[in-house]
Amino acid sequence: MVYVHPLFLSIIFIGLISGLFKNIIFFTSIIFIHELGHFLMARFFGWNVDKIYFYPYGGFTKFNDDLNRPKYQELIIMVSGTIFQVLYFFIIINFLTINEMELFKDYHYSILLFNLMPIYPLDGGKLLNLILNVFLSFRKGFKATIFLSYICLFVFACVLFLKNISISLSTFLVLTLLMCKLTKEYKKEKFYFNKFLLERYLNNYEFKKYKIIKGIDDMTRDYKHVVFNDSRTKTEKEVLSNYFHRK
Repeated sequence: MVYVHPLFLSIIFIGLISGLFKNIIFFTSIIFIHELGHFLMARFFGWNVDKIYFYPYGGFTKFNDDLNRPKYQELIIMVSGTIFQVLYFFIIINFLTINEMELFKDYHYSILLFNLMPIYPLDGGKLLNLILNVFLSFRKGFKATIFLSYICLFVFACVLFLKNISISLSTFLVLTLLMCKLTKEYKKEKFYFNKFLLERYLNNYEFKKYKIIKGIDDMTRDYKHVVFNDSRTKTEKEVLSNYFHRK
């Protein structure tokens, strides 16, 4: 249910032996509350939560659920982490001293802003993917999200370098880990796409909107499709049946 990355454990261990107890408490509690927001809202909508990961750059809640879930549910689940974190911030600062408040603010805003960066699978990257899914098909939207995430990560690293901002070892490890995670998601693109199609083939989703498309690459979330190609019209089920039988 919960996976803690070794680097995350290392940061906690180094902080504890260095006497930075408040830093560790603030850092871990913010991440925990943030992921708790995702978890509780996912359970509210009946989503299956596979595992909650804790990385040096923050948390990540993995769902073992349909990719064809309504976009509005995914949006609410995604923003709930930020909402819980902000609420936690305004509650906890009432019980802190001035020095503790400044320290807590630093962690809160750095985690919040970093998590909202448009880099997949951060919340900002997931929001970018949802926005692209409004205008693009599932597959094209995901590919565009990964492409833009690489650009944003590259730009972020360049800004740190050009602004002569000192890059600590922990920052370098976080950027490297995030790059590895993004690359891993990129390599799973075909798996996600086939899962998306297989769900639509096996289940009878009752989407209210219809869309005329040319092929499976144009299939879009929250839409039922009519495939028009080579002067012939086929239902979505027929096209998917042919696709998986060829497999």
